[in-house]
Amino acid sequence: MQIRPPHIDDIDIICRHREEMFREAGRDDKTLAEMTSAFRVWLRPRLLDGSYYGFFAIDNDQVVAGIGLMSIDWPPHPSHPEQDKRGYVLNVYVEPSHRKMGIAKMLMRLAEEAFAARGLQFAILHATQMGRELYAGMGWAQTSEMAKVLK
Repeated sequence: MQIRPPHIDDIDIICRHREEMFREAGRDDKTLAEMTSAFRVWLRPRLLDGSYYGFFAIDNDQVVAGIGLMSIDWPPHPSHPEQDKRGYVLNVYVEPSHRKMGIAKMLMRLAEEAFAARGLQFAILHATQMGRELYAGMGWAQTSEMAKVLK
C-alpha cells in the first residue's frame, strides 16, 4: 500500500468518494448530483492553493481510499483556548473491496500527524454511522453540535 497526497488531477476521485460516502449514508441521487457539481467548483482552488490537503491510499496503482483535511478558522474555544484554527477531517472513504483492512485507521493516524505538524491541537469531523466505531476507538468523542437548515 502506498500513500500520496491529492493533486489537482484527482478532483474526479475526490468527488466520487464524497458522493459515494453520502450515498452510503442514505442521501438521494438528485441532491448528490447537485452537491457534487458545486463541490467540484469549490474544491478546485483549494486543491491548487493547498488549503484542501490529505492522503490517498494506493493499491496496485489504483486509489482505494482517501481522506480530506483542512485547517479551518475558528475562534479560540475552551477546547483550544489559545488557537484560532481547528483541523477538519472530511471525505473519508474506502472502496468496498478494501474495507476492514485497517486503511481508514491508517489514514486517520496520518491525518492526526498532519494536523500536529501544522501545530493544530484540536480537530473535528462529522461521522457517518459506518465510521463512528472507528473514530470512537481512536479517541474521538461525540460533541453537542446541532444543525438546522435555514430556508
